[in-house]
Amino acid sequence: MERAPPAADLRDCERRLVGCGIRPTAQRVRIAAVLLSAPQHLSAEQILAGLRCGGARVSKATVYNTLNLFATHGLIRQLSVDGARAWFDSNVEPHYHFHDIGTGALLDVPVQQVQFSRLPAPPAGTEVAGIDLVIRLRKKSM
Repeated sequence: MERAPPAADLRDCERRLVGCGIRPTAQRVRIAAVLLSAPQHLSAEQILAGLRCGGARVSKATVYNTLNLFATHGLIRQLSVDGARAWFDSNVEPHYHFHDIGTGALLDVPVQQVQFSRLPAPPAGTEVAGIDLVIRLRKKSM
């Protein structure tokens, strides 16, 4: 069974939640501790499994609602990569992704490694707010 995060990590998560305008309930802090412990991409199911492995009693609905709240407040990024599930990214700095379609793994791609030569003009009265880029990968066939 996994150990609970150290108290210092939980306090750091609590401070980060407050800094984003989120009320730090015990469950929210524990969910933040799982996702924000490292730069990573996790599904709600993976987060729920990690919490339960650590002895936390939390419902799937609570995990989904909390992750959506975190994304709305800019604490994490919600990604739709394959249409099968949502991924939650602890890295909110601008970046793109490689998606390994064989394993499902997501890897960050720094913005400076991608170059766009031209974007279409946005419709009148709008501006580009961001670009999501997912580069899908598969094993080379021999």
